[in-house]
Amino acid sequence: MTTIYIDADACPVKDETYKVAARNGLKTYVVSNSWIRVPATPAIEQVVVDAGPDVADDWIAERAGPGDVVVTNDIPLADRVLKAGGQAIAPNGRVFTNDMIGAALASRSIGEHLRSMGEVTSGPKAFGPQDRSKFLQALDQAVVKARRVIVR
Repeated sequence: MTTIYIDADACPVKDETYKVAARNGLKTYVVSNSWIRVPATPAIEQVVVDAGPDVADDWIAERAGPGDVVVTNDIPLADRVLKAGGQAIAPNGRVFTNDMIGAALASRSIGEHLRSMGEVTSGPKAFGPQDRSKFLQALDQAVVKARRVIVR
């Protein structure tokens, strides 16, 4: 069965994910370092992990596999999910693929290096309504694709 995992700390599309999951009858894990209000339904489970770098990412990566969908902005987590056979989507609707993940990791590394040298970088653009719409479309497509993986 397809499962959705939300890397929930600072995720702006949790409510949209809950709606898509409910419409498709999917189990959803909301993983964070602190308590977050989630809908009271057995299909949505909140998981609070210890604080620390990559603790939530590790929890998700250890469980996500073929047929699963992960909502995250974290490029290294997306890479791990793809390697496990799952799908990863950013809140802005960007779908992480095997063809682009290497370049995304390299860009992230370059940005980290520049910031460590004191360079001021612009950061991501502001999240807007178009991003929310792109995300919903990408998530719907990912669920359809995931169900095909499960059926095989």
